[in-house]
Amino acid sequence: MSMLTPPGMGGKYRITGDRYPRMRRPRSRRRLAFAALGSVVALGLAGWGTLQLIDVFSGGGGKGGDTVRAARGSTDCKREPGKGRDRGSGSSSRTAVKKLPKPSDITVNVYNATKRSGLAKDTADELKKRGFKIGDVGNAPNPYDKKVKAPGILLGAPGSTDGAFRVLSTQLAGTQAKNDGRRGKDVDLIIGSGFKDLVKQQDADKALTALTKPSPRPSGSPC
Repeated sequence: MSMLTPPGMGGKYRITGDRYPRMRRPRSRRRLAFAALGSVVALGLAGWGTLQLIDVFSGGGGKGGDTVRAARGSTDCKREPGKGRDRGSGSSSRTAVKKLPKPSDITVNVYNATKRSGLAKDTADELKKRGFKIGDVGNAPNPYDKKVKAPGILLGAPGSTDGAFRVLSTQLAGTQAKNDGRRGKDVDLIIGSGFKDLVKQQDADKALTALTKPSPRPSGSPC
């Protein structure tokens, strides 16, 4: 036995030369099991992630598909034939509105239902300056005389509601609208006790412009 051999060690651990044996501990089975389990989990996560990416970019169901559809926007929007986007007409950014009559196309009869004298004439003169045609001017008929508490009442045929009434209401705030059985296109403006003055012409012009121009499409709308 060599002098380098520790006491009590012999056999394969006997040192007989200038080389030392490598003393290894046997591999633990538990470590091998954990390593195998970790490999299986890693492969599973990689496969699941791949499937999610495929689902997202293919526009499939689920949150991923919804995100892609929201980003593409127009892909999922249904359009009627002949109503696609037209850069020349500006239909992609504006919503069409019904064409309204111009003030010069509206004949207004102005009636005074208050105790203030000359109110109908003064109001009619101002409306004429603003481009409206003026018909009859005078005191309100008996059913309305001294009985209108609102700033004014707009009275006309049923067809006036979405046309002349909307245009004339830009000139006087707080008006009430009523329809009667007349066949003509003229409308009545019956001034009530709540009347103070017409809307300032500058503000009335802005309101009228807003009515006659299409409204822009809200931002973020996909269609």
